[in-house]
Amino acid sequence: PVDQPSCEYPIGSGVEHLFDGGLWIGGKRGGTTLVTTGAVDVPSLASAEENGFEFTTSDDLFDVIEERSSIVYSPFFHPEAISHQDFVMDYTDSNTTVPESGDLIPEHVPINVSIHQETYAWSYPYAEAFVIFNYYITNTGDEPLTDVYVGLWADLVVRNVNITPPSVGAPFYRHVGCGYVDSLQMAYSFDYDGDPGYTDSYVGLKLLGATPQANDTLYRIKTNYKVWLFRDQSDPNLNSPQTDVERYNKMSSSFFPNQMYLIHNPSNYMTLITTGRFQFLEPDSTINVVFAVICAKKFGDEPTTLDEELCKKNLYFYAGWAETAYNGEDRNGNGVIDSVDVDGDGIFDLSEDINGNGRLDRYVLPTPPSPPRFRVIPGDGQATLYWDNSSEESMDIISKKKDFEGYRLYRTLLGEDAPGRDFLGSLSLFKQYDVKDSLGYDSGLSTIRLAQPVYFEDEITLNSNTGTPDTIFYHYSYVNKNLHNGWQYAFSVVAYDKGDPENGIESLESSKILTSVRIFPGTLAQRKTGLKVGVYPNPYRTRVMWDGLLERDRKIYFYNLPPECEVRIYTLTGDLVDKFQHKALTYRGEDINWFEKYSGEGRLFPGGEHAWDLVTRDDQAIASGLYLFCVKDLSTGEVQTGKFLVIK
Repeated sequence: PVDQPSCEYPIGSGVEHLFDGGLWIGGKRGGTTLVTTGAVDVPSLASAEENGFEFTTSDDLFDVIEERSSIVYSPFFHPEAISHQDFVMDYTDSNTTVPESGDLIPEHVPINVSIHQETYAWSYPYAEAFVIFNYYITNTGDEPLTDVYVGLWADLVVRNVNITPPSVGAPFYRHVGCGYVDSLQMAYSFDYDGDPGYTDSYVGLKLLGATPQANDTLYRIKTNYKVWLFRDQSDPNLNSPQTDVERYNKMSSSFFPNQMYLIHNPSNYMTLITTGRFQFLEPDSTINVVFAVICAKKFGDEPTTLDEELCKKNLYFYAGWAETAYNGEDRNGNGVIDSVDVDGDGIFDLSEDINGNGRLDRYVLPTPPSPPRFRVIPGDGQATLYWDNSSEESMDIISKKKDFEGYRLYRTLLGEDAPGRDFLGSLSLFKQYDVKDSLGYDSGLSTIRLAQPVYFEDEITLNSNTGTPDTIFYHYSYVNKNLHNGWQYAFSVVAYDKGDPENGIESLESSKILTSVRIFPGTLAQRKTGLKVGVYPNPYRTRVMWDGLLERDRKIYFYNLPPECEVRIYTLTGDLVDKFQHKALTYRGEDINWFEKYSGEGRLFPGGEHAWDLVTRDDQAIASGLYLFCVKDLSTGEVQTGKFLVIK
């Protein structure tokens, strides 16, 4: 969708890694070579009439994407969910017109396959940087397909859209360096020299595995890797394929070993990884192919142009966990239930079949406790944290034990929301509490446990099944003081476990990102007279530390505002500069450019403050000078006035 992050990592950073991408399927039917593509070298917002967009929904199923979650209190909880966020969908290549509009899909000759696609994403700290794409491909035609290849094509562009948006054109795209790691069957790209200091990350496309037809004895796990220049026909090695035959040739071959694996001549490259050859795909038969899209911060502080093994340390870490997720119970990846040596003593003492159902299950990961339900209330120079005790009943999926150990409280560092910084990545531990069990600090939980659980009226909902109220009770609380008003902070409370020495698993904690809440401390809504409305910083000087990069990324705050009021700003000569209404219960900074660029959804304000971007109602940046303001309480009619100085 428009304005949605495109493979953004870290979350909230503005660093996006994927402009466009799609599934490719190629094969032969009756001697004719055919390729169906989900996308090719065209802009991602092109209409379906463009070449290359060849998958559609069925005639009677329009745009149905089901979201599922394995998190019990998620609104998308589903007992069949695989991960914390699944997306499940079905589509086909059999249509030659778009079902919704009837428009022709140009030059499309269907292979006649249907696709059942599932994607999986977890919030565990070791798994939060990849998404798994699981494709089930079924031959819906009357003829067998032979020599089948399945691939993932992508326009990988690692850029910070807050610094260089796609709208600038070529400078957004033409700075990609890329490579391939044969041992991991993974292609990768990075921003070679586009936004130094703002885009120090990798994005990888990795084959995790495939399952052919039962009687296909020739298929072997193998990956082909190709890159080419966007819509380019001049380079014999990097030419963009334009026909089904040309695309099939790309899919069925790879660069020569040790050649073209590293391309550090930055440009706009398309990336394709494929697996095959599947000997055949009979009518009504299915093959399964699984890829992962992986992001990771570059390791170390080397220049962005450097692409050495150590730089890819984090990428390799997450690629390993993506493979672990795919293997699931199959720890050694041989496809057979074995006994394994979990503690390294040479004794094979544990069956891989963890749940005892007689088969190897994929997507089984070691689980930290479930994240607590968490709430933050911002105040004047402080934040009050509340969380529940649901994590304490968590059972580890592998050990089958309740292994809760304690809670950790995290907070971001001041100023880490500046352009190009990893705001949520700066979440730092500032408090830790663990049960008294001769493990860890044995601090106990009594100092944070509330005498009686509390709840909040605005969170009470009706259970859709029973019609009775669902209420979240919070059992713990902590007040973090000495915060700076007007600055952005993120808080998170995680639960961690004891670890599982018997299975060789260290202590794990729930995701900091999943429970993170962004707040802006400040004054509460003024509910009594005598509190003077004011402005800060006053005077305002250009390039305040919390500002962004552009003129429209500036802000000042009005504080001690009534719950509902109107604010008017004037020049000394009495000309109206701007006006706005403040409503404490619903204000989220949505009228200010800075919050949309450098803060996330769900941000919280204390109620008595409202930011202004120093832009007039005529959409002009204000000049240096002294300005007057008046605030009218819409409930009482009381009016307060004041002034502030802008220095540019």
